[in-house]
Amino acid sequence: MTNRKTKETDRLYIVMPAYNEEMNIRETVAQWHKIAVRTGPESRLVVVNDGSRDRTGELLDQCRDACPGMIVLNRQNGGHGAAVLSGYRYALDHGADYIFQTDSDGQTVPEEFWQFWRDRRLCGLLIGDRRHRQDGLARLAVTRALRMALRIRFRISVKDSNTPFRLMRAGELAEILELFPEHCALPNVLMSVCYLRLGKTVRWYPVTFRPRQGGKNSLNIRRILRLGARAWREFGELDGTKRRKCKRQKDRTE
Repeated sequence: MTNRKTKETDRLYIVMPAYNEEMNIRETVAQWHKIAVRTGPESRLVVVNDGSRDRTGELLDQCRDACPGMIVLNRQNGGHGAAVLSGYRYALDHGADYIFQTDSDGQTVPEEFWQFWRDRRLCGLLIGDRRHRQDGLARLAVTRALRMALRIRFRISVKDSNTPFRLMRAGELAEILELFPEHCALPNVLMSVCYLRLGKTVRWYPVTFRPRQGGKNSLNIRRILRLGARAWREFGELDGTKRRKCKRQKDRTE
């Protein structure tokens, strides 16, 4: 008779980037820490403090006293995409089974997570679809522009490629990250593209997207244009990487 140890619960890591969120961080952390605790004793909330210049770091230190097991990663400011990637890689390195990403501005609703968690075994990527957005016309225009760019560049239709409300199976996420350019501005967009281009199953769920709960939006027209130009270059890099990978796989089978 073998004495095999089986894992009773899946280990979830919630990744939350934060930059200058002193108005929102305590309440948002408290809400999502409760979600992590309810999924199992080995689940964690990972907050990536992306070089905040306000009291975000100080408040996160206070939150740790009330949120046992919460992890804070302090890093120099590198932008939302870099912060997200560092959180993903930390979760993968520390044995996460599933990784969920949301933002720290209070726009998402934690209780809507549970439908994703119930369906986690159906596919490797579950994404929120922000059908009734309350975050302003500028953000909506960015989402529509991204959708058009992906249709032109990759000939795919993506409902909402950049939603900060997504649940990923760790093994598939690790595979996808290998395709990314070294420095990536929009990892969640590229992730959505990779899953669809590689024929993996993706499911979308309608989610609420509230107005920012406090603080100032760090995006402006100049930053949006810079991100757009950088994203277009990254789309080209991603396409080239995928072609090279497919060629290597084909060569191995011949």
